[in-house]
Amino acid sequence: MSNNAIREIVWQLVSSIPKGRVASYGQIAAMAGYPSYARFVGSVLKDLPQNTSLPWYRVINAQGKLSFPVDSMNYKRQRLLLESEGVVFVAQKISLKEYLWAIKIHLYKPSVI
Repeated sequence: MSNNAIREIVWQLVSSIPKGRVASYGQIAAMAGYPSYARFVGSVLKDLPQNTSLPWYRVINAQGKLSFPVDSMNYKRQRLLLESEGVVFVAQKISLKEYLWAIKIHLYKPSVI
């Protein structure tokens, strides 16, 4: 599958993360059917336009932390967006047990025409 096709799957998955929930880069990659593509997911989100309506901010790292440096504007923006949805931070960390998007993982299988 081409990177463009995988990118579209990533966009669809990220758009499906419910308000007040988070997913990890690796979780999105696994759900897309490419479990070793966590960094690719990060680069897809990094390349989004500034005015995107995609809830990119709901994707965090596997330790429950934001990937931006704590003192950066991007960190502050992502944290503010998550907090506005009710996500609580404790010592710059999100409880994955409480906020992780828990769904059954179904690997993407493209339909054959």
